[in-house]
Amino acid sequence: MDFDVPILTDADFGEVPPPPAKPAPTAESLVDGLTEPQKQAVLHTEGPLLVLAAAGSGKTRVITRRIAYLVHCGVPPWQILALTFTNKAAGEMRERVFSLLGQHEGGTNRATRGLTITTFHSLCARLLRRHAEAAGLKPDFAIYDSADQLTIVKKAIEACQLSTANFQPRSVLGVISNAKNDLIDAEQFAQSSLDFSTKCIAKVYSSYTTALRRANAVDFDDLLLLTARVLSRNEQVRAACRDRWQYLMIDEYQDTNKAQFQIASIIAGGGGGESGGELRTSGPNICVVGDPDQAIYGWRGADISNILDFERYYPAAATIKLGENFRSTAPILAVADHLIKRNRRRKDKPLFTVKTGGEKVEVNKCRDERHEATVVAQWLRSRHESVDKGGQGLAWREMAIFYRTNALSRVMEEALREYNVPYTIARGTAFYDREEIKNALAYLRVVANSADSVSLGRIVNVPSRGIGDTSYDRIEMFADQSGVTVLDAMHRVGEVPDLTARAVNATTKFVQMVDGWISPNTLLAAAGGSKLSELVDRVIRESGLEAMYKAQAATSKTETDAERLDNLAELVSSAAEFEQEYDPGSDPMNTTGGTPSVLDMLRAYLESIALVADADAVDPSQGSVTLMTLHAAKGLEFGGVAMIGLEEGLLPHMRAQQSEPAMEEERRLCFVGITRAMRRLLITSSNYRTMRGMSERTIPSRFLSELPAEHVSVRNLSDVSGGLGDEWGEQHDSGDIEFSDAARAPSRPKLNAPFPVGCEVRHPQFGLGKVQAVTGGANARVTVAFRGLGVKTLVLEYARLTRV
Repeated sequence: MDFDVPILTDADFGEVPPPPAKPAPTAESLVDGLTEPQKQAVLHTEGPLLVLAAAGSGKTRVITRRIAYLVHCGVPPWQILALTFTNKAAGEMRERVFSLLGQHEGGTNRATRGLTITTFHSLCARLLRRHAEAAGLKPDFAIYDSADQLTIVKKAIEACQLSTANFQPRSVLGVISNAKNDLIDAEQFAQSSLDFSTKCIAKVYSSYTTALRRANAVDFDDLLLLTARVLSRNEQVRAACRDRWQYLMIDEYQDTNKAQFQIASIIAGGGGGESGGELRTSGPNICVVGDPDQAIYGWRGADISNILDFERYYPAAATIKLGENFRSTAPILAVADHLIKRNRRRKDKPLFTVKTGGEKVEVNKCRDERHEATVVAQWLRSRHESVDKGGQGLAWREMAIFYRTNALSRVMEEALREYNVPYTIARGTAFYDREEIKNALAYLRVVANSADSVSLGRIVNVPSRGIGDTSYDRIEMFADQSGVTVLDAMHRVGEVPDLTARAVNATTKFVQMVDGWISPNTLLAAAGGSKLSELVDRVIRESGLEAMYKAQAATSKTETDAERLDNLAELVSSAAEFEQEYDPGSDPMNTTGGTPSVLDMLRAYLESIALVADADAVDPSQGSVTLMTLHAAKGLEFGGVAMIGLEEGLLPHMRAQQSEPAMEEERRLCFVGITRAMRRLLITSSNYRTMRGMSERTIPSRFLSELPAEHVSVRNLSDVSGGLGDEWGEQHDSGDIEFSDAARAPSRPKLNAPFPVGCEVRHPQFGLGKVQAVTGGANARVTVAFRGLGVKTLVLEYARLTRV
């Protein structure tokens, strides 16, 4: 079916106010201070371009200078689209570009009018609102966060008469998410399902999708899937996007998944993503910037082949390598470069700095996780209080601790508290995950979208008002049978069978309260007369949330409950700040370009919250050490970094042991952690680590043995050598440091080996298993596939195995 597709205008994507007059930049000023490869990337404006940007090589500087240079060359700014992955990165790019073109963000002139610098998900949300009918949606659709998705998928599992114990909601959501990122909808997923488990998930996927559409809602993955579908199937939408955006730039291209690849390819007008693999001999104006060595999101659908095969998709593409690092010292870079060269799936490029000097990378072997935490805490305090060579001591906020999994943080936190080291754990959108905030936002989502049954179900009886689960279930059933929304059914509560008089009365009062918030006088009033922050404050008070948490705080007399009131007040402040920064020209719902209504602002505000990413939540201005996973550390930098838990099964993770591509991604993850460090880097490993309450012997990470000896300072701080003491830090002919036999290829056991490959063994904890490999040396290891538990590698001396 064809739809009328309006041409995209400046009002749809980012028009900004009048600027202070500043001199226009010259071509010379836009390349001033750039290295020769950086300058080449900025000046290369036509045709496909691949910029291989090594860690810390100034890629953001190149992207922003290139955008400014295109405008300087006469390209209308509204024809430029720059895409990245986080709101923080997009905001920094906008600010830099506006500054380069002679204005501050918030001002506007002809040089930036209509320029679009945004995230993939934000772009897709805007496109879908603009072309909602083509996507089978209504323009006021809600974007459900992970908690909302979990609520719906639980109901979908139950509706399919399946057990949430056998089909865990989070796991099912993960399968659905991966399918959507691979552009597989519910119907296609069902067609390709062969086994019982997959067929059951297919039913849940279908039920989940139906529930989303009934609530006029989409999830994050829908934003990409539906946009890719509309662009591929609707010629008018496709033509409108291509007409609007003649120059496309994509940052962090190594992190794109199949859906993002297709969206970019279609908008650019070429490449394999548009035509199912058909290659073009001449290419469009698409510039992608990225580093295959920092591709660490394969587990969530990112496809490293998108960047590795860019030149195959665009044979006319030029490739420019940015290898000079402006962040780290020479020893840190040498360690990182030596490590990553072990990977095969990569594009080689230089990684160097012209700066001389710098401390060697420190590698410490510890007794156990508590000793490790103490060593790290002391190291951080030492870096903070002492003066490094050639500079001052590091502020707390300039240091971070990285780990492969969140479970490693607990012991580390205890040591930091003991040594009075202030710290912050980066946990993404923590503020918006708090109970009181999620309740308030649920009320606001109902105001913004009356069909949002998930949000309505969350707060219909919060605080308690006499609408219990049984009553609400009957109202929901009536809504399903009548083909109306749940809120509409509540308006007709007198028709709902088997409700008590108390429930009818409570429902009537609830509906009257909501109607007061969504009345035209409130929501459709121009924002100049009625403020978004006033609406938020009113909802918090009139809903009873504020009174409920006041009473709770008075009863418990705890700081936690008292802070809930502060958090609600902060939400009002958040809405007020959003009002001040809101740009009506960037809101596709504000089609007139005039003064937006409170409803327009509310929807935009809720969308901005839904699209906040983990990296956006990290505040570098805090005076504390930051604790985070290696995945969360990507894109950040710190003066001093401690990487803990470099052991087999942790880093590299146990899941990567049997897969070479997965092992290479683990090595890239280690590389990313190393290259976050600017001046000092500490890497630690422990002899023993407590797992499920049991202290278990560990094997040093193979990555430790891949570090270059001349740039590493090794200390074995463990009291119990366990046979590792003599070997720890030994330099071999290869120039690497041999920390253990873990990194060596499994060897054939001697004929008299106690556990030859293929034999059956028994372990007192893990049960029966079959030996898969044996590694010799002073620290012989045996790899065993245990029934029902998977593959485990054990130090033979401590393995407690018996041959069956």
